[in-house]
Amino acid sequence: MSESATPRDADLRRQAEAVAREMAALSPDNLASLSPGERLETLLELRVHQVELEMQNEELRRAQAELDAARARYFDLYDLAPVGYCTVSEQGLILEANLTLAALLGVARGALVERPLRRFVLKQDEDIYYRHIRQLFETAAPQSYELRMVKTDGTQFWAHLDATAAQDEGGAPVCRVVLSDSPERERAEEALRYHHQMLEAILDNIPVMIAFLNGEGQHQFVNRCWQSALGWSLEEAQSKDVLAEMYPDPAYREYVRDYMKAAAGTWADFKTRIRDGRLLDTSWVNVPLSDGSNIGIGIEITARKQAEEEKAGLEAQLHQAQKMESVGRLAGGVAHDFNNMLGVILGHAEVALGRVGRDHPAHVHLVEIHKAAGRSANLTRQLLAFARKQTIAPKVLDLNETIEGILKMLRRLIGEDIQLAWQPEAGLWPVRVDPSQIDQILANLCLNARDAIADVGKLTIETANSDFDADYCAAHAGFVPGEYVRLAVSDDGCGMDEETLAHVFEPFFTTKTVGEGTGLGLAMVYGIVKQNDGFINVCSEPGHGTTFTIYLPRYVGKAEQARGEDAGEPLVRGQETILLVEDERAILEMTTEMLELHGYVVVAALTPGEAIRMAREHTGDIHLLMTDVVMPEMNGRDLAKNLLSIYPHIKRLFTSGYTADLIAHRGVLDDGVHFLQKPFSMKGLAAKVREALESE
Repeated sequence: MSESATPRDADLRRQAEAVAREMAALSPDNLASLSPGERLETLLELRVHQVELEMQNEELRRAQAELDAARARYFDLYDLAPVGYCTVSEQGLILEANLTLAALLGVARGALVERPLRRFVLKQDEDIYYRHIRQLFETAAPQSYELRMVKTDGTQFWAHLDATAAQDEGGAPVCRVVLSDSPERERAEEALRYHHQMLEAILDNIPVMIAFLNGEGQHQFVNRCWQSALGWSLEEAQSKDVLAEMYPDPAYREYVRDYMKAAAGTWADFKTRIRDGRLLDTSWVNVPLSDGSNIGIGIEITARKQAEEEKAGLEAQLHQAQKMESVGRLAGGVAHDFNNMLGVILGHAEVALGRVGRDHPAHVHLVEIHKAAGRSANLTRQLLAFARKQTIAPKVLDLNETIEGILKMLRRLIGEDIQLAWQPEAGLWPVRVDPSQIDQILANLCLNARDAIADVGKLTIETANSDFDADYCAAHAGFVPGEYVRLAVSDDGCGMDEETLAHVFEPFFTTKTVGEGTGLGLAMVYGIVKQNDGFINVCSEPGHGTTFTIYLPRYVGKAEQARGEDAGEPLVRGQETILLVEDERAILEMTTEMLELHGYVVVAALTPGEAIRMAREHTGDIHLLMTDVVMPEMNGRDLAKNLLSIYPHIKRLFTSGYTADLIAHRGVLDDGVHFLQKPFSMKGLAAKVREALESE
């Protein structure tokens, strides 16, 4: 600080100078010219002035000491103030500074002088410093602002500056700067950094895709999940137009942009192309911001879409299965009632044919009635096969041997223009199925293949072992885990479209013209496969042929002993007594007549109760119970159990329009059960009766 002279100090100086001049004037020559009195008076006056001057000098010394002490106190306060002070020239150089400022900046005070204050301002904030310095010198208006400063060791801190205009001793403009650190700003900055880190941790670890886009649709930020799912890094997303790569079709991309501008809080599904070119199903919700930018939040829904498609496929299969089951129940019910009527027609036609000669005018009409009834009976057998109510007697088979036994018949069936290729796999697993059903399956599939081939062509029959695990079946609709024997029939014919494939196994559905087919062949194949706990798939495209693939369960039980056939014709006549129980009077009367024609004694009953009463009243043996399965009052099986208490050795023969679970499971006869399917012929009746009577 510079020293300032007071008016009193200036007066003392003037007096001292006057005394000095007077003393200089009192030279010996001057004193010699004075009288003694004048000389004494002059000396006295000079002494008085000298004493006064000495007194004034003492006062001046005390004042100076007080001034020095005040100056020392001022500098102590200046240097030890809790804020930094400095004087800055118009050129921005530090002219002087206190110790606090030096400590704040981490430098010795002497090193601050003549250094630019901007050297201690963070480069990013220099524009703030220049703006306020310029305004101060231009307007002389005080400036108060905050910026980031850097110590000599590189440490950054927030500082608050108050600057006022002043002048130095020469009148040049300077500014006085009061500088202090800003702990509130520092704490706010620290809190901001903490929240930024926390937000960054959340965004990078949350299992959803998050993207921040500016108003032009450019990605400013994408989180780690977004990068992992879509394949681009944050730097790539920021540097290129990834939206164009995600949605390469311009129209679709424009649709996405419109959604980003308009939608808020509504999820929408998109097909998104990722970096490796694959298409993902994604769902996004858009959050528009006030400045035109937006935040996109997305999830990948490929698995969900696949699950939905699989669910839709399973629902379609379920609906198809329910439809087929309903049609099957209808078919079974119709076949049951129809078989009863056909049985009456066939029986009476056969009896009438036996009583009239070939030359009788009615003979030709009876033959046609019998043929028509036979064809109708065949239709009902096909319906029963579809409904899985066909009576079967399964055997353990080597499918290769069974098929080889009918290849000759199949070649005649398809004709010479079609090549039949037989490709069996060695070591085929055994299956348990009725051999006649294999004949039915192959006959129907080969007939369909023949009709699908316009001229010449090829039909292939293959067998193989197949083993499906749960994972494979989960990915292939319709497959069931387990070990199976595969039977495939392929042709190179015209093939089928999707609409035809959807109905191919339905009864009475046919693509053939009226009169060329009943539409029951494939329905029967479907029923046979289901009845044997298998499943069937069909693969076809227009112009690329068709392949039917059947999977029958592998048989893992003990091998069955094949029974030899009797060499001679079975005995078709007898004299035993038969208790016949049938709730349809017409069938009862017709069957009674047919049995009596073959020599049997018949005790006929319309109801189970009547049958039990007649059995108790009958004198003599009853050798065979021939009963319908489904009747009012009591079913055929329970009736048989009741009669065993009266006739322990009575044999049993059941009849029905379809087999009920009372004597069979899904048409598969229980061991030891004799069954005659309605409608039956006189010859079939006679043979089955003898078989039952002669069984052990």
